[in-house]
Amino acid sequence: MTPPPARSAEQRKKDVLARLENDKDVWVATASAEGLPTMVPLSFVWDDGTLLLCTRRTNPTAVNAADGCPAVVTLGHTRDVVHIEGTARTVPGTELSAASADAFAAKLVWDPRDQKAWTYLRISPRAIRAWREVNELATRELMRDGVWLV
Repeated sequence: MTPPPARSAEQRKKDVLARLENDKDVWVATASAEGLPTMVPLSFVWDDGTLLLCTRRTNPTAVNAADGCPAVVTLGHTRDVVHIEGTARTVPGTELSAASADAFAAKLVWDPRDQKAWTYLRISPRAIRAWREVNELATRELMRDGVWLV
């Protein structure tokens, strides 16, 4: 079976931005200072060029993010991958802008900003790659060092 033609970089960027606006869940991978990895699914909103997520303060992902750790985020399945590498940091609900908290609550129908057991995570992308089939692998890089290449 022949895969569909490769998408242009411009089309892949449009597709990635559409996924970031419309998808609700991602896989998030972080590691502790000792190198212990953790990967969890979290709900998110694409907010001002970053992924805004929320989890319990005591969960390993939040503990890892408190140190500004590297994070890897993926959307999609193995035949339509969006792979994001970035830096995570925690943002207490009391420090999150009303616009960001409102956007999170509106998209996910959940408002944790006043729940002390929860904290927001903001992941700033440094690299984004997207591909569907082998014919898109050579040109999968869409963002490098936080700057869109297309």
